[in-house]
Amino acid sequence: MSTWEIIRLLHIVAMAFFVGGQLVLAAAVVPVMRHEPDNTPMRAMARRFAYGSLIAVGILIATGTAMAAHLDLWGSVALQVKMTLVGVTAALILWHMRRPQMHALEGLAFLTSMAIVWIGVALSH
Repeated sequence: MSTWEIIRLLHIVAMAFFVGGQLVLAAAVVPVMRHEPDNTPMRAMARRFAYGSLIAVGILIATGTAMAAHLDLWGSVALQVKMTLVGVTAALILWHMRRPQMHALEGLAFLTSMAIVWIGVALSH
């Protein structure tokens, strides 16, 4: 396995953690825990996922930057759109952290994350 295959694998695993975690929270944790009188466990799960997400985002930035440089993609419109969506997603997540009762923000963050994955798959071909 080459160095670039390892870098790509790390990028994909970090993306799977980040987007997969959003899916688990949105599809399982929130619907089950939403009606509990004490939301402390749900907040603890979300906080724990946030710490893992910070690590995943760091890996995504490092590996994504390396791959974009290696493949000379900096001038690619698709990469520019993807990077813009990364910024939008980060802003939505930060906004949601400040206003957790605004549930539409988590949905928008998930949708932009899915768009990032879609563009990433297109860039990889």
